[in-house]
Amino acid sequence: MAVETAQTLDRGLRVLELLAATPAGISVTELAAALEVSRTVVYRLVATLEQHELLRRSSDGRCRLGLGIVGLARSVHLPLREAVAPHLRRLAEGAGVTAHFTVVDGADVLAVAVVEPRGFDEHVAYRVGARHSLERGAAGRAVLAARLAAARATAAPPWVTSAAEVQPGTSGVATAVLGVPGLEASVGVLAIGVLDAGVVGPRVVRAAQEVTRALR
Repeated sequence: MAVETAQTLDRGLRVLELLAATPAGISVTELAAALEVSRTVVYRLVATLEQHELLRRSSDGRCRLGLGIVGLARSVHLPLREAVAPHLRRLAEGAGVTAHFTVVDGADVLAVAVVEPRGFDEHVAYRVGARHSLERGAAGRAVLAARLAAARATAAPPWVTSAAEVQPGTSGVATAVLGVPGLEASVGVLAIGVLDAGVVGPRVVRAAQEVTRALR
């Protein structure tokens, strides 16, 4: 038996999916072509989504995700933080560094959970909500390395390192979280000075594996 669906809602959700996949924005004409509907239909969808602040139209006429998405995202991020926090705590305390769980958000990575080590006077202050491009820092480049490995059907490097990319005078180690459907993310650490990746890397990999099991 076929399941009945709400066509307008389906189209609205598809608009949001298209906007999420196009950080540079997309025009009404392009949306109409992608949805295979008239521009009139798209204008109604856009106006409705704008009213709920889920979409915004820039001065160039292109549509982008609105700030209302942030409120919805917080509701998703909270259970993620709760699930990964114990594993980040073990990583942070064991290595004496700041540990973080970072998810892909368009062309950026977004820190969803951060745990600073207790009992250590010097550590990196890193906040939940911090974001930067995928190409900058170990957290994003670990995801890019995993994408490349998947495309080539090869093994990804166990971890990725960075130096002074996120904050001056800091270094980082991160590895991608693999095997969680619909999620691109990484687990990593940040420290003042230079990290010994040979020592810290295996700890990060182990924490990422624990996070994967917690999120499945």
